[in-house]
Amino acid sequence: MTNTETIDVEFSEKKEKFDAKKEETKEKINERKEKGKNIADNVITDLYKSVDEFKDAIKNMQKTADERYTEYKKSTVQNIDIDFVETKDAYFIKAAVPGVKKEEISIEAGDNDITIETTFKPYIEEFDEEDEAELISSAIKSGKCVKTVRFSNSIDLEKVTAKFTNGIVKITLPKLIIPKHKVNVE
Repeated sequence: MTNTETIDVEFSEKKEKFDAKKEETKEKINERKEKGKNIADNVITDLYKSVDEFKDAIKNMQKTADERYTEYKKSTVQNIDIDFVETKDAYFIKAAVPGVKKEEISIEAGDNDITIETTFKPYIEEFDEEDEAELISSAIKSGKCVKTVRFSNSIDLEKVTAKFTNGIVKITLPKLIIPKHKVNVE
């Protein structure tokens, strides 16, 4: 064999080894790709499951928080919303008591204060048990509500008036005007 023929044979053998190695490497790469794809699919599936579980946990936390807040609102005394105006002769109070009958409102006036009290019923209580109603959200006041207002002047208890119209109580509290008495010095 000639030198050129020997080189051609060696080249062919090396080329066959290279091609075999190349094919083997290609198969390993494909196996790794497939394995990586399976791992990625499993990670994505697990991630979606985790996200769904997290969403469910958040919803349950929100529901529990809403229930606890509703229980808290029922157990605590809340304020009644009012507007309070003063003139030189009287005090005027406008109290918002929507959804309450006038018989369910209690007003007590003292020498220099007034207390308004009522109980707001939750909307869910308007449904019958067979309706199977479920409270989703509650932002309207419910439970016992009280508002006490103190005055800098005494009020004339005999002339205090209250008028109820469309869920609003308007209270007029005339100031007690004590005439000044001139004292003579002897």
